[in-house]
Amino acid sequence: MSSPRTILITGCSSGIGYDAARGLKARGWRVFATCRQQADCDRLQSEGLESFLLDYSDEASIEAAVAEVKARTGGTLDALYNNGAYACPGAVEDLPRSALREIFEVNLFGYHDLTRRVIPMMREQGAGRIINCSSVLGLVGMRWRGAYVATKFAMEGLTDVLRVEMRGTGIAVILIEPGPIPTLIRQNSIPHFEKWVKWESSARSEEYRSLLSRLYHPKTGPDPFELPCSAVTAKLIHALESPRPRPRYYVTKATHLMGFARRILPTRLLDWLIARS
Repeated sequence: MSSPRTILITGCSSGIGYDAARGLKARGWRVFATCRQQADCDRLQSEGLESFLLDYSDEASIEAAVAEVKARTGGTLDALYNNGAYACPGAVEDLPRSALREIFEVNLFGYHDLTRRVIPMMREQGAGRIINCSSVLGLVGMRWRGAYVATKFAMEGLTDVLRVEMRGTGIAVILIEPGPIPTLIRQNSIPHFEKWVKWESSARSEEYRSLLSRLYHPKTGPDPFELPCSAVTAKLIHALESPRPRPRYYVTKATHLMGFARRILPTRLLDWLIARS
């Protein structure tokens, strides 16, 4: 009997990562479902998942997680799903340098560090899949989301180059680009907003009041463009199991719409469309 395929997934405490870990385990994958907090790892272990710590902001944590994978598999790994990320809302003019440095450490540098550490395993076995979770905000920029957008645009470029460079190695490099998905990213962004953005002294203080309303109050109804986390997992399964995976997978109508608009609309018209959304 052959061993199950193995995948390392980050950001599994909730949302997209949690759904992916459960969905792939149900399909027979051996899933290493990592989280930043030990309490979340303990919870996932109680649900029958193999879970241990991995914090993108901590190089030692990344190194230890890769060592744990090697110890558990004998030095092999079939797939990596870079998923964990966070947002720091605020107008670009109000984002201090340290806020950008901190978010890039997680949303870009952490992805890059982890990816570099697993590539040698995949090279040695002659195959592998590296899948990076981007966003519709890796295709177009939207107000108040400059820090997150910057990390996703940068990650898209780095992923595109890596995909080209990995041609002929047996390692496929893939982007998944969700739009609106019901996760905790909005709630989890509040501490970062409160830490870095001095909105009351901003030239945009009055505009911030609408942002505060969205941040601190739950949505009052369903988003017509929103899809559940399982929609992302469905694309992930295709990216992992198709013999010829696509370079990109759009998830939700919003991503398809914005991807199409970016290709065909003049910049000023696209800016107008985004400003109204």
